[in-house]
Amino acid sequence: MLFLAVTLPSARAQSWSTLNSGLDTNLRGISAAKIPSTESIVIWASGSHGVILRSLDGGVTWSHLSVPGQPELDFRGIVAFNDKAAYLMSSGAGNKSRIYKTIDGGATWDLQYTDVNNALFLDSIACSSATSCFALGDPMNGKFLILQTTDGRRWNPLPPQNLPTALDKEGAFAASNSNLLVESENELLIVTGGLAARALHTTDGGKSWTASPVPIAADNATSGIFAIAHVDNGRLIAVGGNYANAGIALRVAAFSDDHAKTWQSPAQQPAGYRSSVVPLDAQMLVTAGPNGSDISRDAGLHWTPFSSLALNALFKLDAQHIYAAGPKATIAQFISTASKE
Repeated sequence: MLFLAVTLPSARAQSWSTLNSGLDTNLRGISAAKIPSTESIVIWASGSHGVILRSLDGGVTWSHLSVPGQPELDFRGIVAFNDKAAYLMSSGAGNKSRIYKTIDGGATWDLQYTDVNNALFLDSIACSSATSCFALGDPMNGKFLILQTTDGRRWNPLPPQNLPTALDKEGAFAASNSNLLVESENELLIVTGGLAARALHTTDGGKSWTASPVPIAADNATSGIFAIAHVDNGRLIAVGGNYANAGIALRVAAFSDDHAKTWQSPAQQPAGYRSSVVPLDAQMLVTAGPNGSDISRDAGLHWTPFSSLALNALFKLDAQHIYAAGPKATIAQFISTASKE
């Protein structure tokens, strides 16, 4: 008698492994990089009450950094390049919105941008290199503020004629440092919220913009798009919802296959408001928010919950190093383990 050995396909179980927690801060900035001298992973995180955290060993141990004399700034964005160099962005009205940079591992911080104009409110910061970066701010005089540095030191607004016009009661959310996607020095994507949910796109450094509506909830000041990411297969993914009603799983995610010209809703939505999203590869994506996380195995067409851990922001260094940050100084690493079905 002939017996055939059948190998069952392996499934994968997803979870978050907590690397840090317990401080009185709500972390919204997370970034990681390779340390050139050791090839170890450095992780930077930032949040409320002036908190900046850094690990030089992939999250095993943490040091608490600070900007001298600024204990109450709300650091909602951080972009790291190695263990020494990082940009840090705070959010708040007027001069509470600031951009700092360190090149000595946080021992000193250079204040590179702020303004006393109370209309200033920075939402996110993103870079294409260590010297080429952009920052997004809420609309001022009817146009979204976009700052740029091309030398890693001086920040200037794009010329007024190059700034995208905001609709009435349209804004941006400083929830996870992920509503500004920098594809190159000339190509930017911005996602908006409030009473409009749109994707704003430029390929010529802001000289011209296109705008497309996105089918994500934009019914009031607490709803809209909170994050955008570029999947390896060319698809764009946007997530959001209503942060005041985080459990509502309607109009939370959308995707575009024509680089933001048109958007579609997935067949199965995430399980509530989501503030950040990252691709693991061309098919697998992770999104997270205050009531949990979801995974998609088909590039955002269907989403399945896998964790109830409260999180705000996600960062992908590579497929093996996905990090998250959230309330109470929570920092976690995404774990995917094989299991037989």
